[in-house]
Amino acid sequence: MFGQYKQGVNGYAKVAAETGVMAASPVKLIVMLYEGAITACHGAVSCMQRHDIQNKGLLLSKAILIIESGLRLSLDKKAGGQIAENLDSLYAYMSSQLSQANIHNRPEKVHEVLKLLNELRAAWEAIDQNKATAHVVSQAKINQQGAGVNNKLAYLAKV
Repeated sequence: MFGQYKQGVNGYAKVAAETGVMAASPVKLIVMLYEGAITACHGAVSCMQRHDIQNKGLLLSKAILIIESGLRLSLDKKAGGQIAENLDSLYAYMSSQLSQANIHNRPEKVHEVLKLLNELRAAWEAIDQNKATAHVVSQAKINQQGAGVNNKLAYLAKV
């Protein structure tokens, strides 16, 4: 009955997702990658519980792809130093755990990766929140400084 409309709704969802990506800050893009991997992992665990082998494999492959081609490839090891190296090792570990979870149907391995992904996402969200808070505070200071040159600076800071 609603089949003909499903394609249209999916089209709107895709446009909304693409718009979100285009408007997102680099930190928000990283958070979105974590969210995608987390969603895929949750779906894979659900598939494991239902013995849906095909979709389990697809979802774990999607999570691995996000980790390897999104998160891991975006690391700048030269600029990021030891932190980037540590994240690289952690991403490699997560991909390995998800591969093992897929091969041996081990949801506990997916749960371990989910814990890591959630902790990392929370850290990146805190970074994003701190940047937003710092921006609001700096805007408030500029706006409180009075008229004349200070108003001109406030205007320029908003642009």
